[in-house]
Amino acid sequence: MKSELIIDSQSSGITIALLNDGRLMELHKDSLDSDIAVGDIYLGKVKKINASLNAAFVDVGYEKDGFLHYLDITPKYNTFSNFIKQTISGKVRSPKIEEKFLEDISKEGKIEDLLKSKQNLLVQVSKEPISTKGPRLNAEISLAGRYLILVPFSSRISVSQKIKDFDEKKRLKRLVDSIRPKGFGVIVRTIAKDKKVADLHTDLNNLLRKWNATHAKLQKAKAPAKIIGEQNRINTLLRDILNDSFNTIVVNDKDILQELKDFVISLAPDKANILKLHQGKEEIFEKYNITKQIKGSFGKNVSLSKGAYLVIEHTEAMHVVDVNSGNRSKEESQEANALEVNLMAAKEIARQLRLRDMGGIIAIDFIDLKDSENRKKILQCVIQEMKSDRAKHSILPLSKFGVMEITRQRVRPAMKIKTLETCPSCLGTGKVRSSVLLIDEIEDKLNYFINDNKSDEITICVHPYVYSHITKGLTSIRMNWFAKFKKWVKIRPMTSYGFLEYRFFNSSDDEIIL
Repeated sequence: MKSELIIDSQSSGITIALLNDGRLMELHKDSLDSDIAVGDIYLGKVKKINASLNAAFVDVGYEKDGFLHYLDITPKYNTFSNFIKQTISGKVRSPKIEEKFLEDISKEGKIEDLLKSKQNLLVQVSKEPISTKGPRLNAEISLAGRYLILVPFSSRISVSQKIKDFDEKKRLKRLVDSIRPKGFGVIVRTIAKDKKVADLHTDLNNLLRKWNATHAKLQKAKAPAKIIGEQNRINTLLRDILNDSFNTIVVNDKDILQELKDFVISLAPDKANILKLHQGKEEIFEKYNITKQIKGSFGKNVSLSKGAYLVIEHTEAMHVVDVNSGNRSKEESQEANALEVNLMAAKEIARQLRLRDMGGIIAIDFIDLKDSENRKKILQCVIQEMKSDRAKHSILPLSKFGVMEITRQRVRPAMKIKTLETCPSCLGTGKVRSSVLLIDEIEDKLNYFINDNKSDEITICVHPYVYSHITKGLTSIRMNWFAKFKKWVKIRPMTSYGFLEYRFFNSSDDEIIL
């Protein structure tokens, strides 16, 4: 399988597309105005204790207070809290943690016995703000690396459950135990399988440096304040998914390219040569057919082959997916036809969950199947397709009504992309301007740019339908322009444009505005 990462940097933010064999599998957006992300560590101030929820609301400097449940507080809270207080007061200047922990807090305890209003507390973002809710927080700090996750105030070593080989698990535990510093627990990630102790040790040292930086910033901090920010979305994604199947990473920004090169060299030096700078006037997402896939994948209706389709509804409580055979020809038996459509839908649904980053409860209404063996095939297909999904998830078998329930970890808002365009004729006003004047409008501006503004090379970007209308035929509109202006005009089709949208660009690919 060929994996590619395509990165589009714009003034509004960065969009990252993950392709498997040219097919869009994941889409991530890193907005420049986003000031809070999963993994960020804050020194917060407790604003309110809610005994009925056994939770506290903590001010971390965001417009909405973060939510901290009692069960998300480290069992070593007494030791953790003392260390933080003494660090802030200046009594503790070393980031080292002694492995003499105080007694664990009770799992059945009450938060009002643990926290007080206006108390300072070191917390980490576990879920970004979603809808009207503030960020979800936890008070058990963890620092994620490529192979390991470092957990301060712990002594436990655990290995990813996705590593099934018992001998390999035992080997990794033994290696980590030999390099683990006192006062820290370690979680071994799936990607650490078959890695040497040198690789694990390097990753561990990087995480220890991050903890030292956290401790240093904590000494001068006043709540609420961000102590350590998580890496940007690109680096985080690369850290988690970069493997031997990656062939290409393409980016359209030189500064980001250099930053990524430095990061990839620190992760996997042999992968530095897969980084490339996108060149040419064609937009990066146009070249890799990503824009078209986005338009076809994020709508309410998602088409499958032979007329079948999915209907995806997003609600506050859950996501609902309905599988439809549509106008598909039923040459086989009803059961065989339903099985084929359901299997096809199962593969696309697994992709859609990753693509839209859907979380919480997902209810899928498959086409009814009578044969129990066929129902098992659907379950196995979904399980198999979701093995590559990094988010934690749980899948239940089909109910007697043909509904499958999936829960998927939600740490960020579900990806929602508008696939409906504003009417190009009325621009959403309900009043239609004459579309037959479009070519006249373009020609008038072209005349100004060539004759009055003395522009040199000119490129006009238009919708593909308009592109065909202008360029096709021996006596095309473009040929008429050539005869009239004595200059060849380049026309470029853009699938991301509205039907009557057009723009002019010069030889440097800068937009020309009238």
